[in-house]
Amino acid sequence: MAAISAQLASFKSFSSLLNDKKCSRFRCQIKSFENQHSNWSVEFLSGKESVHLIRNSSPSISMAASTAGSAVKPAKKVCLFYCAETEVLAKRIAAESDAIELRSINWRTFDDGFPNLFIPNAHGIRGQNVAFLASFSSPAVIFEQLSVIYALPKLFISSFTLVLPFFPTGTSERMEDEGDVATAFTLARILSHIPTSRGGPTSLVTFDIHALQERFYFGDTILPCFESGIPLLKNRLQKLPDSDKISIAFPDDGAWKRFHKQLQHFPTSVNGKCKLIEFVQETQDCMFLASVNYMGYKCTRLHVMVRCDVVIHLLEDRLASFYEIIVCNKVRIGDQRIVRIKEGDATGRHVVIVDDLVQSGGTLIECQKVLAANGATKISAYVTHGIFPKSSWQRFEHDNGGQPEKGLTYFWITDSCPHTVKEVKCKRPFEILSLSGSIAAALQV
Repeated sequence: MAAISAQLASFKSFSSLLNDKKCSRFRCQIKSFENQHSNWSVEFLSGKESVHLIRNSSPSISMAASTAGSAVKPAKKVCLFYCAETEVLAKRIAAESDAIELRSINWRTFDDGFPNLFIPNAHGIRGQNVAFLASFSSPAVIFEQLSVIYALPKLFISSFTLVLPFFPTGTSERMEDEGDVATAFTLARILSHIPTSRGGPTSLVTFDIHALQERFYFGDTILPCFESGIPLLKNRLQKLPDSDKISIAFPDDGAWKRFHKQLQHFPTSVNGKCKLIEFVQETQDCMFLASVNYMGYKCTRLHVMVRCDVVIHLLEDRLASFYEIIVCNKVRIGDQRIVRIKEGDATGRHVVIVDDLVQSGGTLIECQKVLAANGATKISAYVTHGIFPKSSWQRFEHDNGGQPEKGLTYFWITDSCPHTVKEVKCKRPFEILSLSGSIAAALQV
C-alpha cells in the first residue's frame, strides 16, 4: 500500500463504494472510545456470511503480562462475616476468589429473646480487611445485625465493608403528607453512624437502590457504592436463542429513568451495531479516517481500510441490532388504574419487563397483559429484588410457549432476598441470577 497522504481529501460518501468491484475485504480498527478504552477490530471477507467483531488484547496488558509478576496488583484479602440468611450467598462469594475467607458469628438469644452474640477469634481479625454480608429482610433481624455491624469496626481492623444487597426501606423515601415518616432516611442515618475503622469510613455496597436520590441520605462518614444487577441480565439475554428479537419494557417512567441508559446501547448479537456518521477519504489506497458511533460510544480515532463492496449493508443491516425500548405508564380511569403502552411496539417481540423490585406483582401482571394484547410473542421479566410478601410469587405462571397473556417465559431475580430464593428455587418461570461475582469484585475496591 502506498504511503498515507498527509492531507485529507474531500468527503466521499460511504455508499459510493458499493459499486467498487476492487473491494473484496473490509477491516476497521477502533482505537478508543470517549466512554471507555478499548481496542476493537471489525473484519469482513467477501464470499463469507459473518462479520468478525474482535476485541484485541491491549499492548500495555500484554507487555505487563510478560514482565515480572510483581507488576500485578495482589488481590486484597478479605474476611467475610455473614448472618444466617446470607450463608448460601456468602459461600458463593467465597468461591469466586481465594482472597475471600469466610468467618462465622455465633447468633444466639437470651431467654427474653434479645440477642446474645459472639464473634469468635476476634483478635485474629486485627489488621485485616473485614466485610459483613447483611440481609435486613424484616425489622426482627435488623437489630441483631446492626449490633455486629457496629462491633466489627472497633476490633482494630484495617477496613470495614458492609454488603447490603437490598436496601429494604428504599420504597419509603417519599413524604407526601405532613406526618409521613421516610424510613429510608432513618436507616441511612443509622448506617451513616457506623464506627470508623482504622482504615477510615465504612464502605457500603448495595444494589439498585429504589430511588437514586436516596444516595444523598447517607452522611459523610460512610462511603456508599451503588452497584446494579443489570449486567447479569445483559449476560443472560445474550445467551437466549432469540436474543435478536428482544425488546425491553419499563412498567413506568420511573423504571425507564432508572435503567434505560444501561440498556439502550446494548447489542443483542455478538456483532453489535456500527453506524457511520461521516466518512472522509484519506488516500487513493482505500485508507480512510471515519467518525463512528459504536454501541453508543463515539470513537475518537478510527482508521478504516476498505476492501468490500457491501460495507453499508454490513454495518447498517447485519450489525443493526439494539434493544428496542417500550415504555408503559399507569392511567387512572375512575377508580381503576390501567397500564397502557406509552411508546414502543411489542409486535412479534420477546419483551422483557425490567424493574428494580417486585412486591405483590400487580403492576408486572398488568404490563404482561397489555404487552400480550399488543402482539408480543413472548414475555419475560427481570427485577433485582424479588420481595414477594405473602408468597405473591405464586401469581406468576409459566408460559410453555404461545400464551404470553397467561404466563412468563422467564422471571429473572437475583439472590438479594434469601427467603425468596428458597421459595422459588427450581420453580418455573423463576431463574436466579447470583450477585456473588459482582459482590466479590466490589470487595476488591
